[in-house]
Amino acid sequence: MGVEIERKFLVHGEEWKNNAGEGTDFQQGYLTRRGECSVRVRIEGNRANLNIKSATLGIFRQEFEYPVPVADAKELLSLFCPVTIIKKRYLINFAGKTWEIDVFAGDNHGLVIAEIELNSIDEKFQLPPWAGEEVSADPRYYNTELAKHPYNSWQKSTGS
Repeated sequence: MGVEIERKFLVHGEEWKNNAGEGTDFQQGYLTRRGECSVRVRIEGNRANLNIKSATLGIFRQEFEYPVPVADAKELLSLFCPVTIIKKRYLINFAGKTWEIDVFAGDNHGLVIAEIELNSIDEKFQLPPWAGEEVSADPRYYNTELAKHPYNSWQKSTGS
């Protein structure tokens, strides 16, 4: 069984950019996000994946990912995903761990999230100085929710 243990933090400032490379462009959409799972198609640079992830809150989820041809992913996105998430991902090493920094574009422009994948729920790690509030349990920051309710729309309506 595939498992993902991931914690998410808002990013503040731009200090993180000092250790960031060029980054990788992502485009992803959801074929379904009902019931107990979401099914995502993602183009990540020059490769693509189909991903099935359990729809649970918190830092622990079941996750299965399978490579698909980029041409198929583009077709799936165009046929079945009227709304897509666009972001650029940067990988940064800090205190022996790899952090993924997602800089969102489009309707989620202005949102920057840092994610760290862990080997266990209670694994200890050091927070970088640019990691702000933890949002791991806030469903608004899940990509499935950002596709339905983009950051810029709920930011204006809630003042968050």
